[in-house]
Amino acid sequence: MGLAGGIIWVDKRLHRLFKGKVSLVALAGLPSLRLTTTGRKSGLPRSTNLLYFPHDEDFVLVGSNWGRPNDPAWTHNLRSEPAAVVALAGKEIPVRARELLGDEYEAMWKLLLEFWPGYSMEADAARRVLPIFELKTTTR
Repeated sequence: MGLAGGIIWVDKRLHRLFKGKVSLVALAGLPSLRLTTTGRKSGLPRSTNLLYFPHDEDFVLVGSNWGRPNDPAWTHNLRSEPAAVVALAGKEIPVRARELLGDEYEAMWKLLLEFWPGYSMEADAARRVLPIFELKTTTR
């Protein structure tokens, strides 16, 4: 299963057991959320627990996929359907995602590395540019 697979497995069980109020990332003292997207092929809801960067009133996500060579499925889902739901401590928040590119990407990447330097190691391991998504709440 590998380290990343084991972490994901444990994180899913914690989420179920504690009804969305506990995750491994949160236990490490980092902000985490549960993202639910619409599967681009299946059309079904797909959920995953992720580290996020709180930026102003927005949520910023990085498609690091634990340093794996491919973008995670949720990035493809957001590109296909940007409407999604974020759950924080069990509270659901509707959001709309936008992938950052160009100068916006570069500026955010610098902020992200200050927030979590591990992204640099994950980018090196993945040997790809890690996608960055900004999620804005749609209830403002």
